[in-house]
Amino acid sequence: MDFSLVDVFGIEDFSGNPVAVVHDATALSTDQMQRITRWLNLSETTFLLPPTNPEADYRVRIFTLDREMPFAGHPTLGTAHAWLDSGGTPRNAGEVIQECGAGLVPLRRSGETLSFAAPPLLRSGPVDEEKLVEIAGILGIARDRIADAAWADNGPGWVAVLLGSAEEVLALTPARHHPSRMEIGVVGPYPPGHDTAYEVRAIFSDAFGGLLEDPVTGSLNASVAQWMLESGRVTAPYAAAQGARLGRTGRISVSLADGQVWIGGATRTLFKGRALF
Repeated sequence: MDFSLVDVFGIEDFSGNPVAVVHDATALSTDQMQRITRWLNLSETTFLLPPTNPEADYRVRIFTLDREMPFAGHPTLGTAHAWLDSGGTPRNAGEVIQECGAGLVPLRRSGETLSFAAPPLLRSGPVDEEKLVEIAGILGIARDRIADAAWADNGPGWVAVLLGSAEEVLALTPARHHPSRMEIGVVGPYPPGHDTAYEVRAIFSDAFGGLLEDPVTGSLNASVAQWMLESGRVTAPYAAAQGARLGRTGRISVSLADGQVWIGGATRTLFKGRALF
C-alpha cells in the first residue's frame, strides 16, 4: 500500500494541518486501521477504499487516535487531494464525490485549492447555561466573556463559542485536562479591513482526559461558517485564520453558492511512501 502525507489549509509548506492517507486499504481490518492511526500519532489518518455508492468516486474511513469519525474536514480535503494526486479521475469533470460515514460529500478543485460542501449540522441551537459555565472554566475565562454560543455539531460534536475579538481568542490558555469529553470551537472577530474575518481555535479531548488543540479544523470551520452566516455576523466570501498559537498559518476560505456553504484551502503532498508490513 502507498501512503501520502498531505498538508491542508497552510499558506506555505508545513504551515497547515497534516493528514496521513493510506491508499488501497481494502486488506486492512478496522483494528489495523486504528492501530496504524495511533502509531502515526497525527490527529487523523484516512484509508482509501473502493466506493459502495455508485455515485461516489471513492470511499474513505477517517480515524482519530481513539475512534472512527463519520466526517472530518481537513481529512476530507487531504484525502481528495491524495486520490487525485495518485491518478484518480472523477466521474464528473470538476467535481469529486467522496463517500464517508456521513454520506456523500461533494468537493471541487481550483488550482491548489480544494473545497468541500459543508454537511448539514447534526445538532444546532442554544447551549444550556451549565455547559457554558463548564466551557468558560476550561477556557480560563469568566462566563460573561462568552458573547454567544451554539451547538455546531456536524460529526465531531463541536460547541462553538464567540468571544469579543480575535485578540481574546489568541490570548486564551485553556486547561490541559478535563474529566469528560469536550469539543470546543472558539471564534473571535478581527476588526473591519483585516484580511481575515475571524480567528478560530479548536480544543478537544483525547482518549485519556487530556485537552489538545487542533492546528486547523475543517469540520469546525464548516459549522462555524454556517452559524456566522445564518446569524448575519459575516457575509461570504471571506477567510478565517487558525493555528497561530501552534506556530501554524492556516487559512480557510468560505464561499456561498446557491445556498450551499463551501469550505476550502490549499492542499499539498509533502511526503509519499509505501507500507512495508
